[in-house]
Amino acid sequence: MSSPSIQEPGGLSKPVKIVAALVTILVIHWAFRAIYRLYFHPLARFPGPKLHAATRIPQHIGTWNGETHKRIARIHEQYGPVVRIAPDELSFIDAQAWKDVYGHGTKGTRGSAPHKAWERYSSSLDESSASLVTAHDADHARMRRIFTPAFSDRALKEQEPLFMKYVTLLVELLRTGTTKDAEQKFDMVKLYNFTTFDIMGDLAFGESLHMLKKAEYAPWVSIIISMVKTGARMSLMSHYPLVMSLFKALMPESAMKKRAEHHEYARERVEKRLDKGRSGEGVDLWDLVLRQSEEKGLSRPEMDANARLFMVAGSETTATLLSGLTYHLLANTDTMAKLTKEIRETFSGLEEMSIESIAQLPYLNACIKEGLRLNPPIALALPRKTPPEGSTICGSYVPPGWYVGIPQCVMFRSETNFKDALSFVPERWLGDERYDGDQKACLQPFSVGSRDCIGRNMAYHEVRLIMTKILYEFDLEICPESENWDDQKIYMLWEKKPLMCTMKPVN
Repeated sequence: MSSPSIQEPGGLSKPVKIVAALVTILVIHWAFRAIYRLYFHPLARFPGPKLHAATRIPQHIGTWNGETHKRIARIHEQYGPVVRIAPDELSFIDAQAWKDVYGHGTKGTRGSAPHKAWERYSSSLDESSASLVTAHDADHARMRRIFTPAFSDRALKEQEPLFMKYVTLLVELLRTGTTKDAEQKFDMVKLYNFTTFDIMGDLAFGESLHMLKKAEYAPWVSIIISMVKTGARMSLMSHYPLVMSLFKALMPESAMKKRAEHHEYARERVEKRLDKGRSGEGVDLWDLVLRQSEEKGLSRPEMDANARLFMVAGSETTATLLSGLTYHLLANTDTMAKLTKEIRETFSGLEEMSIESIAQLPYLNACIKEGLRLNPPIALALPRKTPPEGSTICGSYVPPGWYVGIPQCVMFRSETNFKDALSFVPERWLGDERYDGDQKACLQPFSVGSRDCIGRNMAYHEVRLIMTKILYEFDLEICPESENWDDQKIYMLWEKKPLMCTMKPVN
């Protein structure tokens, strides 16, 4: 026979009482913390839902489900341009915030501009292998001086044959497909990824990934794409250092395999490229980097880190813009007709197209701006943290030590800033009086300040070239299954669904 449980007076066993006491303490702790956050916290005076101010749970749910942008958009719509979206975080969609959050701040105001929130980018930043994104200010400035010449208009003009080569491959792939089957469906998301990653592979390593030729994803790119959602979800643990430490200690080695493979792919390709030395032709990034003296150049770990960065920042983001722009053109047939008319009346053959000539197409440039507004490649906020002296943002003083940011997708799609905000209207960038009230200064898809995107010029050239050649050669029509393509999940980057369309060669 089993022994009866030892019970204290009142009928509950001692272990049950201990558990009950612990639960009670936790509930009281959470209740008092919620009350503090709601009424006594330094951010308590900023508007926003009480639940979001009291707990981080809604933020975590949004991140996990890829719907953070929808949650923040609803809050801004209800409470205004400055809102509290988490116990320790403010969101801004006023144009002034660009200068105050990511620039140098506003002269004469209290405090100074926020700094990068390092803990939100990496839980254990390795200074020896930092990239342009993760390097602290001094190293960032040094790296930026090294890479800036490689992204200048002069360097991009030298690299024009490389861009042309892969855009020609894309056009040939499409033409071959339409020749074999006039009703063939093409997934433009996949094809744009093939093109931009092939270009960046050649530009960054002097060697293509051959995805356009093979018409399939390279293993490295498959890893990069699969890491986006995983990385966003794992970032939730950055809020809980103890949980993060425990997770790292218990996580099996196989769980880190993809990240390790991503690092190894980059390391091997950098090694292979460096073995070639300087070509003297200025056709890729490393040729320009290797011109720097050793004292001012990059360490080998920094080369590997920046190679990994360029493969994502210079490829997936450009494919996002191309995909979004293509969708909105397909969904707005009048706009598509205007753009194809401009392109086909300007050029009488592909040989006439160059980086300079395409850049002069006003309606194309307006369409690209509108594509960036509705589908900014970096859709959510890049977090900053207020310094010890605090910051003044959009006229409001924010005490030290709190997170601030601009969610681009929310800012650009807000009726507060743009009339007909969810409509694709390139004319708003061409002086249409109906849109004189638009807050056009809001559109800063490449950010501002000393850490703005170094690849801005390359992205514009690449997108203009690809769109011009495709629309010169083909008439596109969206397939029924992609008519609601714009309803996407976002894990910092967009989780793009297939964008299916058919094509008919013009000639």
